[in-house]
Amino acid sequence: MTVGTHMPYDEALARFEPVLGLETHVELGTASKMFCGCKTTFGAPPNTQVCPTCLAFPGSLPTANAVAIESTIRIGLALNCSIAEWCRFARKNYFYPDMPKNYQISQYDEPLCFDGYLDVEVDGRTVRVEIERVHLEEDTGKSTHVGGATGRIQGADYSIVDYNRAGIPLVEIVTKPIEGTESLAPEVAKAYATELREIMRTLGVSDVRMEEGSMRCDVNVSLMPRGSSEWGTRTETKNVNSLRSIERSVRSEIERQAAILADGGRIIQETRHFHEDTGVTTPGRSKEEAQDYRYFPEPDLVPIAPDPAWVATLKDALPELPSVRRKRLQAEWGVSDLDMQAMHNADAFDLVEATVAAGAPAADARKWWMGELARRANESAVALATLPITPAQIARVTELVASGALNDKLAREVLEGVLAGEGSPDEVVERRGLKIVNDEGELSAIVDQVIAGNADAAEKVRSGKIAAAGALVGGVMKASRGKADAARARELILEKLGVSE
Repeated sequence: MTVGTHMPYDEALARFEPVLGLETHVELGTASKMFCGCKTTFGAPPNTQVCPTCLAFPGSLPTANAVAIESTIRIGLALNCSIAEWCRFARKNYFYPDMPKNYQISQYDEPLCFDGYLDVEVDGRTVRVEIERVHLEEDTGKSTHVGGATGRIQGADYSIVDYNRAGIPLVEIVTKPIEGTESLAPEVAKAYATELREIMRTLGVSDVRMEEGSMRCDVNVSLMPRGSSEWGTRTETKNVNSLRSIERSVRSEIERQAAILADGGRIIQETRHFHEDTGVTTPGRSKEEAQDYRYFPEPDLVPIAPDPAWVATLKDALPELPSVRRKRLQAEWGVSDLDMQAMHNADAFDLVEATVAAGAPAADARKWWMGELARRANESAVALATLPITPAQIARVTELVASGALNDKLAREVLEGVLAGEGSPDEVVERRGLKIVNDEGELSAIVDQVIAGNADAAEKVRSGKIAAAGALVGGVMKASRGKADAARARELILEKLGVSE
């Protein structure tokens, strides 16, 4: 029944129904921190972007970042939330070495945004993910555990703390329990995080670089037996920092919890860590309840009371959101739902759009990003967007093909050269000598040479077997190293052999 400590996924879904909850943290791209004027530059030398306020020196007082508040309201509006007319910050008390004050300024029972939703498309089905709250808080510092095999504190020789990140504005987006996803639960979790990331990019409030921690997700999973209406005990897999890992962590927890419950065990409410190498989760610490944090109103900050007229102005100024943009472009490009989903899954949609904006036909842009370039990205195990080639360069390649200067085979060589750092498409064409042979005299001479060297095939064409011309065209392409205009070469072959179609 079980494989190790995991039950096969299909068997787990036959016996239990999953319930999900996602808590997504997004670092805002503000110039300064949430409650002080320190810079927020990623990768700065450790402990160089700190001050008495974000280090919690006695007597220092916080001042709220107005841009962060505006950005949070815009996020809430994009997620169809209600915006509080009055709310305040609270102190969330807990101790970690990377928490300078030993408490975090956050929000508790009075969030800035609440009761929203986000619709996502999964396997041809629209799933509405309801949003419980969107609230604003400050990020913690970063601990690094040196020595040991896991990078965690257990077994480490010593730990060091960088407080540069402490105090950076952090938005937490918390869903309501997500039921009814059945076998699609992992895909729904990934689709939700993907759409959320796209919204943040569209709003321009964060770079949402998951590999740098500016977007990370806590994944809650519980199971309830089929026929039951009582939710099971949940676990929270902390700080999952890639879309693929969100999907894998949900699947792993469903399989793990199902195996425990089927064997008569019980699920412990705890945090867990997801391991990229093994695809499984391991225990972290027991999970606190709200009362354990001893929330109380932050005495050093005044409440927030957004003017409804200002909120209405922000709503009217929201950009076109990703789901609306996709529907518009799908109609403009004339592509199927399946093709749109494929582009979305491959993270190619923005690249295709930018290539079209640079002048390429939509069909050609899709062909190159979803074909040759996707293949190369897969071979290198990198994201499509990280390939060293730009949408403008792809648009130029499509222009060269359309003009007859290149064929698809030569275009692939041009892409290879650009990816290898040999310059722009035009520079690669010049350096490698890749232009199609379209000089009539040069092409005619190559055709004569091929006909003379393939007498049998030429005679078949003369006798009416026009299909045999394919072998001669192939000979021309070989002799020209793929640079000949195949269509014009065929025309010349038939003309020279006195045959018409």
